[in-house]
Amino acid sequence: MAHDAALTYSTYLALDEVLGAQRPRSDEHDEPLFIAVHQVYELWFKQLLHEFDHLQAVLARGDTAHATRTLRRTLSIFKVIVAQVDVLETMTPSQFTSFRTRLDAASGFQSAQFRELEAVLGHRDGSVLAHHAGAPALAAAMARPSLFDSFLVYLAEHGYAVPEGLLTRDVTQAWQPSPALQAVLLAVYADDGGPSTIAEYLVDLDEGLQEWRYRHVKMVERTIGAMPGTGGSPGAAYLRGTLFTPVFPDLWAVRGAL
Repeated sequence: MAHDAALTYSTYLALDEVLGAQRPRSDEHDEPLFIAVHQVYELWFKQLLHEFDHLQAVLARGDTAHATRTLRRTLSIFKVIVAQVDVLETMTPSQFTSFRTRLDAASGFQSAQFRELEAVLGHRDGSVLAHHAGAPALAAAMARPSLFDSFLVYLAEHGYAVPEGLLTRDVTQAWQPSPALQAVLLAVYADDGGPSTIAEYLVDLDEGLQEWRYRHVKMVERTIGAMPGTGGSPGAAYLRGTLFTPVFPDLWAVRGAL
């Protein structure tokens, strides 16, 4: 009976496929860097989606310990993806211009995984689906409870009086800040227990996303200025519009009352 070849580092990590996935369209020195960084982004996006799926499951059962560990991991990943901007910023505008035309219509705006991440965090915009018709995972993410919805279930599991209407809301609609929930959050912080720790990690997560958005827009501005992005995307103008918009607004609304 034939036996499979012994598992090696290379076969376990599928390195032939991974290292063969960088296919520059020019001979310019900097294009492989551009490709590698963006491929690594997509790998981290995939891992974040995996972690958030687990996080929502443990929050739904009120598990503070596992939720804490998972949130700490996601925060570490966000620090890594923010740091990757430093690598991209070693490329000058002229170095990017040397191969930019070879990108044709390809644009970071087409990242279905990042749009899915936004949806998991609560973003609801039906027009996004029109640009990602072949991304069923994105449509599914917009149709199911967001991470913040799972946090509300977690609070209810810990005995907090989350309004029933918020627990049974139409999750396909964008979240609207709730004064009633903010009163609950003040009670959570006053108790200063596990739920308040989870709340603070969610604030950290929100801040980490905003930090990545800021670094991303500044990187685009220093590389192409106010020019449209590849594929006719709005470029920095669109990215600036996403800045300073929290995904968990109620957690920020209570800061002044703590």
